[in-house]
Amino acid sequence: MIIITGSSGGIGNYLFNKYLQKGEEVYGTYNSNKPVVDDDKYISQVDVTDYQQIAKWVENIGNKIDNAVLINCAGANYTSLAQNADLESWTHIVNVNLIGTFYVIHALLPFMRKKGYGRIINCSSIVAQMPVPGTSAYASSKSGLWGLCRSLAVENAKQNITINNLNLGYFNAGMIKEVPNTYQKELKQRIPTGQFGNPINIYNAINFLVENDYINGTSIDINGCIL
Repeated sequence: MIIITGSSGGIGNYLFNKYLQKGEEVYGTYNSNKPVVDDDKYISQVDVTDYQQIAKWVENIGNKIDNAVLINCAGANYTSLAQNADLESWTHIVNVNLIGTFYVIHALLPFMRKKGYGRIINCSSIVAQMPVPGTSAYASSKSGLWGLCRSLAVENAKQNITINNLNLGYFNAGMIKEVPNTYQKELKQRIPTGQFGNPINIYNAINFLVENDYINGTSIDINGCIL
């Protein structure tokens, strides 16, 4: 079964529908905007920063969890130069992108360990590697996933559970819509192909990680760049 947080976002929404079309049993979450999906039977409203909501959601699907693949796509962004940042907004990004990801993993790990199988894939970002002005909150939250990933990989490998990150670049989906056109042109100049990515590359990478039990605790670059 496939579990996708942030199924209303561009990439999460793409993956949810893609797996659904492939006949997979897919469970997804959204926070404020209910996503447009081919079948919303297994879509639930969950705020990943609220552990009680996560625990209730996991309890509701707990008896169905088997061979679980968790894809953490839930995320938020906030752009501000550090000296001008609103502290509440800055902290919110870390709460969603890093702490919220851990909350979901924490709630699902006991079921994975009981079944002796689990695949966890987190969506990190090229922004943690390639500095962009105004993204200190986002970059901090995404780079934090690297350490989280490595620690949890060591803790759970013997239970046939792997955890890896995808350092995503700019794709024709998701948050690219928030990037001004002038900066989009500049970003494309840093990419050898001169193009933003097709989300199918993310889908293919996830399937590769799911099928390999000897890839664990890694952060794989999928960004079209040479860093």
